[in-house]
Amino acid sequence: MSTESDPEPGSRAAPPASGEAGRPHHSESTARFVAWVRAAAPYIHAFRGKTFVVGFGGEVAAGPLAQSLAYDCNLLAALGIRLVLVHGARAQIDAELARRGVEARFHNGLRITDPAAMECVKMAMAVTRFEVEALLSQGLPNTPMAGGYMRVTGGNFITARPVGVVDGVDHQFTGAVRKVIAEEINADLDQQNVVLITPLGMSPAGEIFNMCMEEVAEAVAVAVKAEKLIYLCDAPGLLDGDGALIASVTADEAQQHLDAGEGLTEDLHWYLPCAIRAVRRGVARCHLVDRDKDGALLLEFFTPAGVGTVVSRDPLFRVREASGDDVGALVALISPLESDGTLVRRGRELLEREVDRFSVVEYDNMLVGCAALYPFSEDNAAELACLAVTPEYRRAGLGGQLLQRIERRARRERMDRLFVLTTRTAHWFRERGFSETGPEALPRQKRDLYNLQRRSKVFVKTL
Repeated sequence: MSTESDPEPGSRAAPPASGEAGRPHHSESTARFVAWVRAAAPYIHAFRGKTFVVGFGGEVAAGPLAQSLAYDCNLLAALGIRLVLVHGARAQIDAELARRGVEARFHNGLRITDPAAMECVKMAMAVTRFEVEALLSQGLPNTPMAGGYMRVTGGNFITARPVGVVDGVDHQFTGAVRKVIAEEINADLDQQNVVLITPLGMSPAGEIFNMCMEEVAEAVAVAVKAEKLIYLCDAPGLLDGDGALIASVTADEAQQHLDAGEGLTEDLHWYLPCAIRAVRRGVARCHLVDRDKDGALLLEFFTPAGVGTVVSRDPLFRVREASGDDVGALVALISPLESDGTLVRRGRELLEREVDRFSVVEYDNMLVGCAALYPFSEDNAAELACLAVTPEYRRAGLGGQLLQRIERRARRERMDRLFVLTTRTAHWFRERGFSETGPEALPRQKRDLYNLQRRSKVFVKTL
C-alpha cells in the first residue's frame, strides 16, 4: 500500500525543488556525471562486441567488493562487451585444507596437489564457483542488476596436462593448460552468455587437474583473441622505484621490471609474466587493476587516464602528423587553453588551412596532444606553437615527445633555431634547453605581429 507521498507504480517521483522559472537546480555533481557519461561514449562504442577476459582470485570472490564486481560485470555485458570470467580459489583451498587437517605444500610457489589436497581443491572450487554464479544471477529491483539477467555458462573448455616432476618434486594433480576449446567459448559468447571458467582441467584420460587461475586466464585470452585481459590484483598496478603507479608499459619494459623485481607484490609476481606473454601472443592489452578499489573496472575502461597499469606489446601513444580529419579533434583539444588565455585563439578555418603544420599524439584513436611548426625560412628559424596536452596525460611525457618531433621536423627543413612564445610555461621550456630572450630576437615577420598586451616571454633554442 502506498502513502500519499509515494509515487504511484510506473510514475516518476516528484522533481526536486525548482529554481528560477521552475527549472530544477543542477548541482556540480550532476554536471560531473553528465560530463563523465559523455566522455565515456567513445569507449562504449569502441568496446561493443569485443571480448574481455577478467581473472580474479578467491580473495575477490569472498571479499567485500564481490557484489560490486558483479554489478560492474553486469553493466559491461549490458554495453555489449563479451565477458569471460576466470575465478581462482587459493584462499578457499587453504581454508579447506586447514579444516580437514591436510598440510598445504608448495614448491617454488606452486601448489603440490596430492590426492588429499585434490579433494579440498574440488570442494573449494565448486563452492566458489556457485557463489560467483549466485552473485551474477541477481536481478532484484532497486539494484544495479534490476532487469539485467545474465546467462552464465561454463563447461569443459580446458584440456589439462600434468605439471609433472620439477626439480625432483612430483606435483601430482597440479596441472597446466594443454588446450583451450576456443570455438565453444566463442559460441557461448555469440549467444550473449557470460562464460565463467573454473581453473580445473580434464585430461583425455579423464583425470582432473588443479591449475593456476592466472595461467588459465592468459591461455583463454590468447585462444579467443581477446581485446583485453584484466587481472584484479593486490596492488594499484605496477609501481616504480618511488612507489608511484606506472600507467602504461610495453611488454619489454614490463619484463625489465620483472627481472629487477621492482614494485612487485605477491599477485604481480604471478600475474605480470602472464600479462607479458599474453600481449606478445596477440592479446591487444592486459590491465592490472586494484582488486580493493570499488568500480575499478569501470574507472579503468571508461575514463581517459584509467586507474591501473596497462601492458601492451607496443607503446600506447602514437605521435604522427595531423591530417584534415583531425581538425575537429584539434579544435576540441585547444579550445580550453584558448579560453583561459594560455594559447592564442585560432579559428576553425585557420586550423583547416594550417593542419599540415601540426603533429599530434594519438591514444585509443583519440587526440590527446598537439604541437605546430611555423617556419620562417628567410631567418632559418621556426616557431613552436600550440603545444597542448589534455590534463589527464600531462604527466605522461607527451609534451617532451611532441617537442622532439617538432625539433626533428625543423632540422629537416634546415632551420637553425626554434623559438616559442609563452605566458605560463617558461620553466618547462628552460628545463628543455631553451633560453629566454627578447622580442627583438624574433624573425622580422613574427616581430611585427608581436602582441605587446599579452607580454609573452620569448624563448629560443639552437638546433
